[in-house]
Amino acid sequence: MASTDGQPLTQRDPEPDIEASERTPLISRSSNEQRDAETGEAQRERSAQSPPRSLSGGDEKPAKRRWPSLLALLLLCILAITIMVFAFIAPSVVEQYAQQAITFEPESLSIDSFTSSGVRARIQGDLVMDASRVDKKFVRDLGRFGTWIAREVESGRSFVEVSLPEYGNVLLGTAQVPPIKVGIQNGDITHVDFVSDLHPGDVDGIRRIAHDYLNGRLGQLRVLGEANVPLKSGLFSLGKQSIRQEMLFANEDVPKLPSYKIKKLNFREEALPSGRGMAADVALVVKNDYPVDFTIPPLGFAIKVAGCNKNDPYIMLADALTHDLYIHPKQDVELNVTGNVRRLPDTLTEACPGSHESPLDAILGKYLHGKDAKLYVQGSDSPSQDTPQWITDIISSITVPVALPGRTFGSLIKNFTLADTHFSLPDPFASPNTPASNPRISAKVQAIVALPEEMNFNISVSRVRADADVYYKGKKLGKLDLHQWQKASSDRIEPISESDGPTLMVESLVRNAPLNITDEDLFTDVLQAMLFGGRGVMLQVKAEVDVETETALGAFVIRKIPAEGQVPVQPITPGSGISDPNNPIITHLKPKIFNLAILDTAPHSLTLSALVNLTNPTKYTATVPYIDINILTNGTLLGHATVRNLEMGLGHNAFIPVTAVWEPYASNNGATGRELLSQYISGLNTTLTLQTSAASIPSLPSLGRALSKFNVTFPTPRLGSTPPSHDHPPHDPADPVEPGKDDQKPHFIKDATMHLITSTATFTLLSPLSHNTLFITSINATAFYHDEVVGTILYDLPFAVPPVDSHGEGIVTPRLPVDWNLGSVGFEAVKGALGGTLKLKAEADVGVKVGRWGEEVWFRGGEIGAKVRL
Repeated sequence: MASTDGQPLTQRDPEPDIEASERTPLISRSSNEQRDAETGEAQRERSAQSPPRSLSGGDEKPAKRRWPSLLALLLLCILAITIMVFAFIAPSVVEQYAQQAITFEPESLSIDSFTSSGVRARIQGDLVMDASRVDKKFVRDLGRFGTWIAREVESGRSFVEVSLPEYGNVLLGTAQVPPIKVGIQNGDITHVDFVSDLHPGDVDGIRRIAHDYLNGRLGQLRVLGEANVPLKSGLFSLGKQSIRQEMLFANEDVPKLPSYKIKKLNFREEALPSGRGMAADVALVVKNDYPVDFTIPPLGFAIKVAGCNKNDPYIMLADALTHDLYIHPKQDVELNVTGNVRRLPDTLTEACPGSHESPLDAILGKYLHGKDAKLYVQGSDSPSQDTPQWITDIISSITVPVALPGRTFGSLIKNFTLADTHFSLPDPFASPNTPASNPRISAKVQAIVALPEEMNFNISVSRVRADADVYYKGKKLGKLDLHQWQKASSDRIEPISESDGPTLMVESLVRNAPLNITDEDLFTDVLQAMLFGGRGVMLQVKAEVDVETETALGAFVIRKIPAEGQVPVQPITPGSGISDPNNPIITHLKPKIFNLAILDTAPHSLTLSALVNLTNPTKYTATVPYIDINILTNGTLLGHATVRNLEMGLGHNAFIPVTAVWEPYASNNGATGRELLSQYISGLNTTLTLQTSAASIPSLPSLGRALSKFNVTFPTPRLGSTPPSHDHPPHDPADPVEPGKDDQKPHFIKDATMHLITSTATFTLLSPLSHNTLFITSINATAFYHDEVVGTILYDLPFAVPPVDSHGEGIVTPRLPVDWNLGSVGFEAVKGALGGTLKLKAEADVGVKVGRWGEEVWFRGGEIGAKVRL
């Protein structure tokens, strides 16, 4: 083979060139590089000019492909960018995405068992990936891309610590979480079901948090959860991820204590090793809105109440025990608790300093008035040895306030009656508007008390006291002061039927309880109904009663028990009352005045005393220390009468002393007084009116004013010198003053005798006075026979009319000169009646005098039986 220049070539020819080229310095390669460049350009030209091998069918060697290298380079760039994104940018973005997109919907949290150091809990629920919950589009899109690549993540076994930064990072507890595999693509729902061991943290810290929570000082709470969780996705380990999550609970986010309702409360006696005690069985229904399922072991609690002051330690009241309690997801919990009260501490029943109430009074007072009473529940030793000690340690360090809902028991008093009622008016010397100035009531009170159905134990009442408001037709009439302890007795009455509850018959003797009238107009209505209505009235009593009881726990006082009852008050008069003119009150009082005496005289006034017999038609008795009553006739004041130290008993009351002052001139009513006396001695029908005033009861003017609206008008009673027989009281209801057929006769002139020869006349007079001598100072009289004048008497020499003697014969006047009307029909009739009796009429103006008092009255006598003698 020859070269192009004609020289032959062998296989060894190139070697010298190789060696030469190897020894040739690099700088001499310029010619070679030029030659190579020319050669390469020539080859490119040939390649461009010649067709491909596949088309030309030549057997040239194919060129090397370059596109796989380009693709690898592209993937490498993408991977680098991805690593940069996920290494520097994605962690925070994915964290935001995970926090917002992942939700856990719990189905059940059940406690598999309680261990000596904690709780083994089983947690069931669904982990849901929902990208729509992510707010920012960039975070949402990048998160969806990243989770689409990873598809699922599996965590290894880890420990979670929960602490509170605001409480010095106090450890609440720890939880051991087993491996969990979770789908993390958008829309994935992963059901998880695993068992975790939970362990309580710092007990003292938990106690501080619980106290702040229960006392309302926990406005917000930051909870920090920390864990180092090993993660992997498929075969790739993602290493341990440090997870730190904070949650803020504020206002409504802070869980509240579950609500509860007391279904049943029962108090009963119970035999205790130390004697008799009380037990309380409580059935509760507690609201449960949580998906938890576990069983609480038996627990013990101490029930306490607040002391007198806020800083005082709580007072032990009872021990309470619970049995196994089963909690089911979102189902109300029925809890039965039994509390035992062994004794009542002295600090519970003794009055607080500066007060009349004890801590027990405060609790019972709120409960009985329908207000919530606060108890304090603190854990104590468990009755079961299976209860872990750590539970006892935690609950014994926490005191939970529990509201005991109050109850309104309605009307505890089913029947309320007063027997042997006695009214007492106040002391006249008591100052007005003071307790001593109030009227007082004494009575035997009988009440049937309906016991609450919760009270299933023996109870007896030894003393009672109360402050009672008295109402009439819904309006407050006054206040009955029963603040003094009154002895009482009680007997339990068993129910007749199942629908009836137990009752207690309580009897108490109330003595001198003040009654303060606060509404005078309403009191007037009550009196009007009792006086004129002829029927009783129904008063309502609302009281707060203090009861001293004897129970298995000993004697203690239950204060301010609300009580309501109706008190029927009998009418003052039986029958239809004074509203019927044919049945006036005087019919029932039946007054009789006798033993009249004049104590003192003045020129225009008399002070008199008398004894009165009358009948009490009511079922009430009364004590009247002092009362002054005005005496009127036809609305004109003539004087007043005073009664002191009156003891009004039932039925007939005799020898009641009364003092009266006759002084019509003091009110410029002298003519009216003279007219009344004239009509009275003439035997005409006259009436007197008794009326109280504000001065009637000086210490209680309001009662006097109220009674003043009820004037008692009655016929002027006949005056007698001797008392009526007690063995034969008057029985004629038509003649209440003094029954008898001779009542219409003149009251002072018994008879008369005419002497014709001497032209004189004598009269037998009956003095109305029992102890004083009455003087007749002048007489100007005219006698009539059928309206014809018989004669006249003019006499101005005084003569005495002494009291009637024991035989009741009266006194015969001196012979009074008679000026006959000679020749008249009347004188002829007198002569015709010689030796017999003639009925005559008489008209006279008579001057009378007693002591310094004097008055001139007129007399009109009809049908006087005059004897005619020579």
